[in-house]
This record gives sequence, structure tokens and C-alpha cells, in this order.
Amino acid sequence: MTAVAELARPTVTGLTGTTSLLRLAARRDRVLVPVSALGLAGFVAMSAQATFALFPDLRSAQASMAPTLANPALVAMYGPISSLGIDSIATFKSVLLGGVFLALLAYVVVRRHTRTEEESGRFELLGAGVVGRRAALTAAVLLGTLAVLLTVVLTVALSIAVGLDAAGSIALGVSWLVIGLSWVGVTAVAAQLTSSTRGTAAWSLGALAIAFLLRAVGDTAAGDSPGRFLSWLSPLGWGVKVSPFGDNRYWLVVLGLALYSVLVALAFSLLERRDLGSGVLPSRAGRDRGTMGTAGALTRRLARGTLVGWGVAYVVLGLALGSIAGSVETFVGSPEVADMLRAMGGDAGSITDIYFATELHFAAVGASALAIALVTRMHTEETTTRAEAVLATPVRRARWALGHVGLAVLASAGVVLVGAVVAGLVHGADAGDVGGAVGRLVGAALSTLPAVWVALAAAMLLYGALPRLTGLAWAALIVFLLLGEFGDLLDLPEWLVDLSPFAHLPALPGGAFEWTPLVALTVVAAVVGGAGIAALRRRDIG
Repeated sequence: MTAVAELARPTVTGLTGTTSLLRLAARRDRVLVPVSALGLAGFVAMSAQATFALFPDLRSAQASMAPTLANPALVAMYGPISSLGIDSIATFKSVLLGGVFLALLAYVVVRRHTRTEEESGRFELLGAGVVGRRAALTAAVLLGTLAVLLTVVLTVALSIAVGLDAAGSIALGVSWLVIGLSWVGVTAVAAQLTSSTRGTAAWSLGALAIAFLLRAVGDTAAGDSPGRFLSWLSPLGWGVKVSPFGDNRYWLVVLGLALYSVLVALAFSLLERRDLGSGVLPSRAGRDRGTMGTAGALTRRLARGTLVGWGVAYVVLGLALGSIAGSVETFVGSPEVADMLRAMGGDAGSITDIYFATELHFAAVGASALAIALVTRMHTEETTTRAEAVLATPVRRARWALGHVGLAVLASAGVVLVGAVVAGLVHGADAGDVGGAVGRLVGAALSTLPAVWVALAAAMLLYGALPRLTGLAWAALIVFLLLGEFGDLLDLPEWLVDLSPFAHLPALPGGAFEWTPLVALTVVAAVVGGAGIAALRRRDIG
């Protein structure tokens, strides 16, 4: 009888249950991963098509863009251009920027299925069954890797389809592969070091910020300066040095694969040295007595690190925008480039005004991402049962939700204004009119906020009415970006472009201020956001 029982007992290894957990994770991310992959691939393809339509031949492209691409501020933001070929010009902004977005996708996927699952207690429930200790981490790493590979394959295919050189398109895929796989490994290690999702975010996103800084300093250093070596210390620098549509250094994928392998192996090693639900590094002890007396204070305290990080990022953005603005008139010397800027930022005012209008619209899209992140935190709080503890007190759901929405409104406005003020100070000092430059850019920045609030309200509606589909708020933001900023450039139907709130913003500074579209967007945001809060009050929590 004992022998029969022994034979019937399943053999459990460290990887037992990996396939089942991978299928579960893939099902949960069945919208996020494909939409993000298509969005990033479409970003490259649409940018390339717009460039091909803008310049009739290579000579005109080189004459118009060569001075622009040598600007140190642009090199710091987007990396050095691979060559002066039309394909390289068409993908100049896509190489590094797309690689950073892919790193963020890898971070979101891996963190969600490792540390978030542990913090919520769901993996403890799964671990009580026939699931090996290494299964969850293995499934998360595999799904993150598959997300990176899917994005790379779609990007290469669409790049070739729109007419980009096949060898360069493959090199672009290699560049993104190096960056994406690196952050699969970085996030896997970060999830083992800390005991919270916020700690994982701090380590992973902090590493991304440091990598970006090292690459920027290395790429902008003088040719004979030892500082050039700094870009070799950054996976983002490796991605740029692949040089798509230039030297096409495919061999740099070896560095990315090596770092990926080392980091994943380190993550599994750290996993064996910690308890379930805890991290390798000890958590900082809190105060004996708390000073927070409201749910809003708790919300602000939890978001403190996020707000500091975004504030620093927008200070850097403002410095870059202000330093570039002084030379816009000189490097936009062709009617084609001027037409492109007018299509994206409006057709009123000087070229410098149009440049600022274009960049402030992109800054507003970034602020929308911050607002969505703050609003969708409610879903995380709910799934981890922390919201239940808060709502068990006299705090009501509407008040709790309004605390998150109010913080998102103020934070998104704050970062946009910080970027505008810093850009105005830098540009005003160069032009000799600091007060005028700051005032005009602050007014222009404020005019973008109603569109930000619409994106925020859409996230609130999804969370309140359809919490399982909260992640679609990010897909909606990508659609708003593509339609609002590239719709006119690609001659998309007007009714389709009008679906984006960013398409209705006035072209400021330089253009005429109009109250009607801004009031309409504000009303839409209030109605949609209010509907989301009302839906939250009527559904079950959890």
C-alpha cells in the first residue's frame, strides 16, 4: 500500500508547473503584449513613411537634417545617427526611444508576474499546490523574453514592408533585442532584491535612468575624450552602437545575450537565498507611530518616489528642449522640415514657436502616462487587498478614488509646468527675454492639460467599470499619440484623427488661443471620469 502511494505521488522539481504558469501569465497579458508590440513596430513604420513622404531624395534630406542631427542636445536624447542615408534619417528617433519603450515593456511584464504576484499573496496560494520554487520566475522571464522577441520580429517585418533596407532593419531588431533582453534580466534581479513592487520599480527604472545617463555622457563626449568609454558601460549604449542602417554591427547581440544570461542566472541564485514574499535586502523599518491621518496622505506617500523620478526627468527634458531651441531657426533650413513641424505642431508663429508646440504636445503625452500610472495604482491596491483594509475604515470609495485622481491631475500638471519653466529659463537666457519665454511656454503647457485629463479619465473609467481591462488605458494612450501627432502627417481621415484629444489642442505658443476645444475636452474628461467613479461605487471590490 505504501509503495502504491509513493508511485501515485507526483514528483515536484523546481520547474514543476512552469508551463501552466506561463499559459496563465500569457492569458493575463494577451492584450498588453500584442498591442504594445504592434504599437512600437507601428511607431517605426509610421515615422519612416512620414520621412519618405517628406523628402523627395537623399540630397534634400541630408541638406535639411545634417545640421540638426549634429546638435549635442539631440545626440544626448536620441543617440548619434548611424549614417546620413535616408533610412538612418528616417529611423533616427526610433532606435533609442523605441529601445527604451521596449525595456519598459519587459520591466512591466517581468515585475507583474514575479514581485506583484508575491506581494498580492497569489503566488503563495499557487505555491501550495504542485508548483516548483523556480516556476514563477521562469514563466515571467520566458514571457518577458517572448514579448521582446515578438516586438523585434514585428518591427523588422514592418520596417522592411515600408521600404527600409532589410539588413538595416535586422540591425534595428538586434539593437532592440539587446536592450529588451537586458531589462528582462535587470527586472528579474530587482524582483529578488526587494519585497515590494515599488522597490522593484526603483531598482529597475533606476538602472534604466543610469544606463541612459551613461550613454548620453559617452555619446556627447569629445572624440578623443576618455568619457566616450562610458557608453560601453550601458546596454542602451550597446543598442545604439549596433548602428542600424550604418555599420550594422550584428555581433553586439552577443553582449546583450551575455548580460541577459548572467542576470537571469543571478536572479535564480538570489531566489534560493530568500523566503517567499521577502527580498534579499532587508526592508526599512517604519516609524513607531504614523503621521498620516487621511487616505489622501497615504496615496501621496506611496507615490512620492514616482513623483520625484518624473520631476527629475522633466527637468532634464526642459534643459534639452531649451538648449535646442536657440538653433532651431538655423537647422530647419528646408521647407520640407518646416512643413513637417507645422503638420505636427501647428502652422502659426515662428519656427521656434512651432518647435515648442510640437515638443510640448509630446511632453503632454508623457504626463498622460504619469497620470495613468497613478490612477491604475488603484487596481494594484485592490488586487493586493490593501484597498480593502483602507475601505474598511470610514473612508468611502469615491473619496479614495478622488484622492488618486486628484493626485494624478496635480502631478501631470506639475511635471508639464516644470518642463516648460526650465525650457523657458534656458531659452530665455539665450534670447535675452527670460520672463517672456517662461510666460509663453507656461501658458502653452497649461493648454495641453485638458487632453491629459481625457487620457486620465479613460483610465478611471476602465478601472471603475472593467477592472480586468485596466491595462487597455496604455493601449488607448498609444492610439491617441499615433492619431494626434502623426495623423495629419500621414493624411489619415479627419474623423479618425479627431478621436485623439491631442488633435484638438491649440498650436501654442504662436497660435491663437481658443477656449472651445479646451472646455469641451475638460467636460469630456469630467463626464468620463465621473462615470468611472460611479461605476466603482456600484461594483464589488476584489
